[in-house]
Amino acid sequence: MKIACYPGSFDPLTNGHLDVALRAKRIFDKVYIIIADNAQKTNYFFSAEERVNMTKEVFKGYEGFEVVSTSGLVVKKAKELGAQALIRGLRAVTDYEAEFQLHEVNEFLDPTIDMVYLMAHRDQAFVSSSNIKEIFSHGEDISSLVPAAVLKAMKNKTQKK
Repeated sequence: MKIACYPGSFDPLTNGHLDVALRAKRIFDKVYIIIADNAQKTNYFFSAEERVNMTKEVFKGYEGFEVVSTSGLVVKKAKELGAQALIRGLRAVTDYEAEFQLHEVNEFLDPTIDMVYLMAHRDQAFVSSSNIKEIFSHGEDISSLVPAAVLKAMKNKTQKK
């Protein structure tokens, strides 16, 4: 079985992330969505548990996906899950530069896990979790940029504040 992991903070998960995951599933038999909880990152909109639950809701209708989380090294979690590859999405040259450094670190940690890069579709190339949060915070409509479960969770979260 060909297994891949698609890691990210997914704060929040966007339609661009969903697109990359669905295209990865065409290549791999199983794709683990790894919600990474980076202790160095302190400005999460959603907690790790909220991100896991929201992502599970998004992927519940799709076969071959499983949502897990880690607060450790993603490449170690991928090895634990039996993955042969890590999936990464690329939008622009700036993504490439950051991904190149991450690739080198991951290869150092475990050279048996390959990195597979999928280019964002043109209509999603500008979409990032940071942009989504910024646009949403100004009251703009983000319904075409995020799955319905994410939009609902974002609205619920801001109504509680």
